[in-house]
Amino acid sequence: MFKNVYAVGLLIFTAIILAFFITNIFFRDVDYYRNSVTLSAFLLPLLFALGALLSVTTYVKHKKRVSFKEAYGRAFIPMFIGGALSLGSIFLYINYVDPDTKDLLNYQYIESFKTALDDEYERGSKVFKPESAEMKDIETKYQQGIERIEAKRQRKEDMFSVKYFLYIFAGYSAYFLLLSLFFGSFFRTRSNT
Repeated sequence: MFKNVYAVGLLIFTAIILAFFITNIFFRDVDYYRNSVTLSAFLLPLLFALGALLSVTTYVKHKKRVSFKEAYGRAFIPMFIGGALSLGSIFLYINYVDPDTKDLLNYQYIESFKTALDDEYERGSKVFKPESAEMKDIETKYQQGIERIEAKRQRKEDMFSVKYFLYIFAGYSAYFLLLSLFFGSFFRTRSNT
């Protein structure tokens, strides 16, 4: 099964979708936005790397000589397939199957900015004297931040549009390329001639 790069890509896809639905079902009411961002930042790159490693190592075991191109392809193709299928499925689910998830995440996205801004203001007010120039600068920046957040709220900024998903996929594709370069260089068979 692991000799086939498409099967490994489907395995990566299955693991990502499983993590997505576990987060969506069990952690929806527990800071869902932060949990989903944490998973995207830490779990997904790990799953992609493990899938690529599994694909390349099973191929290397069965073939005596492996070129850079072969190792690179064995690493890149499963990650690309798993990433494209999973991000496409998540996009379709959030936008068309369960729009409540989209609304909840967009709301928590805006609220996370407000919370971070409030925390910065509170920390700054503890450090600087109330009438100092630094405190006035912090208050001005706080008001500007509140205005930006309100503008996002009024625009009903949607972080789950096709544009944002394409940006995310482009970032992951850059990761796939770099990781595939590493695997291609590391697993290629070096000739002594």
